[in-house]
Amino acid sequence: MSTQLTGQPVYILQEGSQRIGGRDARRMNIMAARIIAEAVKSTMGPKGMDKMLVDSSGNVVITNDGAAILKEVEIKHPTAKMMVEVAKTVEKEAGDGTTSAVVLAGELLKRAEELLDQDVHANVIARGYRMADAEASRIIDGLARKVDAGDRKTLLRAALTALNSKAPGITAKEHIARLCMDAVLAVAEETDDGLRVDKADIKVQKAGGDSTGKSELVKGVVIDKERAHSGMPVRVKKARIALLNTEMKVKKTETDAKIDITSPEQLQSFLDSEEEALRKMVEDLEAAGANCLFCQKDMDDVVKYFLARKGIFAVKSVDEKDMKVMARATGASILTTTSGISRKDLGTAELVEERKVGEEEFVFISGCRSPKAVTLFLRGGTEHVVDEVERSVDDAISVVRDIVEDGSIICGGGASAMEIAKGVREFANSVSGREQLAVIEFAKALEVLPRTLAENAGLDPVDALIALRAAHEKGRVSAGINLKTGRVADMFKMGIVEPARVRRQTIKSATEVAVMILRIDDVIAAKGAMGEEEE
Repeated sequence: MSTQLTGQPVYILQEGSQRIGGRDARRMNIMAARIIAEAVKSTMGPKGMDKMLVDSSGNVVITNDGAAILKEVEIKHPTAKMMVEVAKTVEKEAGDGTTSAVVLAGELLKRAEELLDQDVHANVIARGYRMADAEASRIIDGLARKVDAGDRKTLLRAALTALNSKAPGITAKEHIARLCMDAVLAVAEETDDGLRVDKADIKVQKAGGDSTGKSELVKGVVIDKERAHSGMPVRVKKARIALLNTEMKVKKTETDAKIDITSPEQLQSFLDSEEEALRKMVEDLEAAGANCLFCQKDMDDVVKYFLARKGIFAVKSVDEKDMKVMARATGASILTTTSGISRKDLGTAELVEERKVGEEEFVFISGCRSPKAVTLFLRGGTEHVVDEVERSVDDAISVVRDIVEDGSIICGGGASAMEIAKGVREFANSVSGREQLAVIEFAKALEVLPRTLAENAGLDPVDALIALRAAHEKGRVSAGINLKTGRVADMFKMGIVEPARVRRQTIKSATEVAVMILRIDDVIAAKGAMGEEEE
């Protein structure tokens, strides 16, 4: 790019750079964002379709989880990447509602493009959208119903709602939902700010070869490892567990060292001293009362032999995350050395055993007293099924966590979106100036959520929206679409509920990315940066 000052060209950008400005830049960005929204739109809701994603290695992922789809797809366009960030943000903050956020953002940009064509300035639209977002948040606060963390019936309904929309094909949904609810309640901790749940305390371990109904909640930890030595016991009752994050080998010197050995006696003495150091490690564990050992790093073969001789169950090369979960579950301290280890450093469990599940070996640490970490051991008929169950369970856990922490729910099935749209439309009457146009379009955009639900269920979206509008005008705030019958029904009575946090985060994130994209009026890119092939 160059410009002329006093008749001389001044070059600013590198040769081959691309610059798109003004209306063309906005159109290009809006188009890129809308393409992403359209790509995941058909996956939304209980009747949403699945996507098959195949990578360059031939690995196949079959899912209708919006966040999973956008993570797997390699996207080059910078604006499209911003839409992916929306999905990641909603996934991180709320755990569910990723597809809704992306679809809503695409609809907000579509409506904004129509206003831009009417010569409404992008900043005016942005202000109107922000005003509408703030009003939507107030409406959600008014719609939310308070729920006690001990209300298992409501928590179960919320988990089922999340599972229905993510994995409609899986069996034993109620069993899986109950496991998710129990897992969250097991790790919930009371703090000064109320109950808090750390999802890292819920380990999800999966194994194929059986129905999802065989999934179980283990009050402890399950890891896909096996004993370090075949001579070790397979089962240990009343386990006293030591956790070690260093390798059980003779440490090498940090600098190059040379030892001169001039006789066989000296060599034997050297080997004996190494063996004695390894024996001492095992004796330290035995003296502390440990009968189980989990080591984050490798073990010397001599150590494995000594451990087996002492009847100590040991596992090597344990993942760091698993070590932390084990510490939370058993109450053990993660140690850096066996020297000075005492009984108070050990964790406890009723049973530690190696168990063969399908074709794989797993180590189960179960029966932990008041564990602060648990494991969901998921089963599935095929690898693809169990992978999709795992993704669905993550959303169900997040939904239950949101309700336990916030204590508030709203109805799903498009009911909350329609009620918020109605409230925002009424709010538009109090807005002066051109911002009113943006607020009205924001309300219209919200209706894309129930419309998409109906469309994906094979219903007539126009008829569904007309029926929903009529119901909400009559004051039926919990009226949504019964996707089985195609009729308007009370979502609370049907048990279709979701956390207020999910709906609030969905609208907030969609608004923020729409405003961010609208405010871009110039795109300057180096050659090949916009996804084109470089020559």
